[in-house]
Amino acid sequence: MSSPSAAGNNLNPKRKTKKKHFVQQKVEVFRASDPVLSVLMWGVNHSINDLSQVPVPVMLLPDNFKASTKIKVNNHLFNKENLPGQFKFKEYCPQVFRNLRERFGIDDQDYQHIVTCHGSTLLPQFLAMYRVTVESEDTYLLVMRNMFSHRLHVHSKYDLKGSSVSCEASLKEKVKELPTYKKVDFRNNMQKVYVSDEEKERLLDKLDKDTEFLVHMKMMDYSLLLGIHDVERAEEEEEEEEEEREMASSYEDGGEDENVLALAPSSASSEGIAGYMNSFKPLGPGEFDPYVDVYAVQSALCAPQREVYFMGLIGVLTQYDTKKKAAHAAKAVKHGAGADISTVHPEQYAKRFREFIANIFA
Repeated sequence: MSSPSAAGNNLNPKRKTKKKHFVQQKVEVFRASDPVLSVLMWGVNHSINDLSQVPVPVMLLPDNFKASTKIKVNNHLFNKENLPGQFKFKEYCPQVFRNLRERFGIDDQDYQHIVTCHGSTLLPQFLAMYRVTVESEDTYLLVMRNMFSHRLHVHSKYDLKGSSVSCEASLKEKVKELPTYKKVDFRNNMQKVYVSDEEKERLLDKLDKDTEFLVHMKMMDYSLLLGIHDVERAEEEEEEEEEEREMASSYEDGGEDENVLALAPSSASSEGIAGYMNSFKPLGPGEFDPYVDVYAVQSALCAPQREVYFMGLIGVLTQYDTKKKAAHAAKAVKHGAGADISTVHPEQYAKRFREFIANIFA
């Protein structure tokens, strides 16, 4: 990951530019007011540099799944403006997560920019796990790919399970800007996913392989997170924003603005996703790059409206253990053997889940 000072080198503050011809780059610098993120950035960079000096193991051994690396920094003077004076950084199973990142097609430069991965799966893609200690307080961080896009706004989202009854944990929905609807809302809205036959086959093939793996790991109670980007609505929103920008600029002089920061032409990196993002490749309405948005799917040409769907599995870490078996038995007694309950055996849950997801497509 580039340090805050290195990120700043991508800017040329002395160059005069016109507002309409250049896009202002927002560079976020994590200072001491946000010490956990500052230490995370420092620690990831330190860890990647250390791993680059270690040969990749031919195969992972049991000890690799128990290993960890730790570093403690006391009263350092370097970069004290951006980092706390004392901190600790711990990385869990570095070789294991390194192997995962390679399987997902992520090189070190991609990962250092916290841009997540590629893979033919709907499962969450976990990339690393750390512990950051600042002022004797531990913070645990799990790095994973975002299922939604960085540029295509999601206008509606659904948390879809195979059962009509959600377990208690999934009902604890906190207040968010965009509400997360459930299976019953999906049916009541008569919502459908309109993709081509080829894309549907690919998605269901991924789903079959992923659920087989979850059954093998005795996992259940997961769901499909579905985000929908409405292309026409996005175009209308863009037009409204453009009109507002033009109205705002009409109150300003039309000359050059020395305060606008522009990318130096030679500053874009040619390596990894970071360089690709800095190239500002133009994309049209509803378009995306599958190299970045790996969970995105275009709607079919015959769809009633242009949409982009983001689909991935979430909540995949609930194991069918003794507690879940007892809950299953109790609910079966209360509601009857044939009742539609969420807590069921992994094989039964996977079968019911696949049947429901297959029916969300038009």
